[in-house]
Amino acid sequence: MITDSDRVQILSEALPYMQEFSGRTIVVKYGGAAMKEESLRQDVIRDVVTMSFMGLRPVLVHGGGPEINTWLTKLNIKPQFIDGLRVTLRVTDAETMEVVEMVLVGRVNKQIVEMINLAGGSGVGLCGKDGNLIRARPQGNNAIGFVGEVSGINIGLLSTLLEAGHIPVVSSVATDETGQSYNINADTVAGELAAALGAEKLILLTDIAGILHNYKDPSTLYRSLTISKARELIKENVVSGGMIPKVQCCVRSLAQGVKAAHIVDGRVPHSLLLEIFTNSGVGSMIVASEPVI
Repeated sequence: MITDSDRVQILSEALPYMQEFSGRTIVVKYGGAAMKEESLRQDVIRDVVTMSFMGLRPVLVHGGGPEINTWLTKLNIKPQFIDGLRVTLRVTDAETMEVVEMVLVGRVNKQIVEMINLAGGSGVGLCGKDGNLIRARPQGNNAIGFVGEVSGINIGLLSTLLEAGHIPVVSSVATDETGQSYNINADTVAGELAAALGAEKLILLTDIAGILHNYKDPSTLYRSLTISKARELIKENVVSGGMIPKVQCCVRSLAQGVKAAHIVDGRVPHSLLLEIFTNSGVGSMIVASEPVI
């Protein structure tokens, strides 16, 4: 049981981290088990609200694949997938895109906002269409339909909300110059937003411990590595499959000025606070290069 003295000691030890990161923007991609399990959902939301009250400026970006699949089934629309170069891609035709937008923007986004508000924060729900926040373009060929990638970011609305102390919650739906809606990978959106905002940190919540040299052995976790090491691990096939686009997303954000990118196990309670406010953290941190001493 934690005593009052323990609580005071913990707060005191957290002071240097609060001083270091106060006023800094932290972009969090929210997904996986941290989004599906009730206790973990509560932990993530409390962590984000705590960050806000500590003076940090969190931005939450979310996907919602399982929820989309549930609603496609309810509406008798069979989900279709094709194998991409490194990940399985959802085929998003016009009918599916309507469901994606309904679920991500109208349901999942507002549920997260409600949880933030109930926890004492001030959440504001957005998608890429709001304030021309995210401009999209088609990804790849027509076989995957309305799956998009980011072609531009306009941070005006986000900056206004952050300055006013709100917590933006962004769903990964955006439009092209004609007004056509696209579904964009939420990791990619988080990385591009982090770069455009000049964020201190990009944090991707996942369902694995982080970057492992041997994916079967948690003790081989890389707690810290550079861009060059990350690229080396991809080349050597240590980082493979679905982890490749996540690591590449981190590398791209770092190349555009983000200070640090983290791949964090969202199955660990309060993983966000552990990663930001402790020396060891709970995941893998990628930085541009080793500090010069």
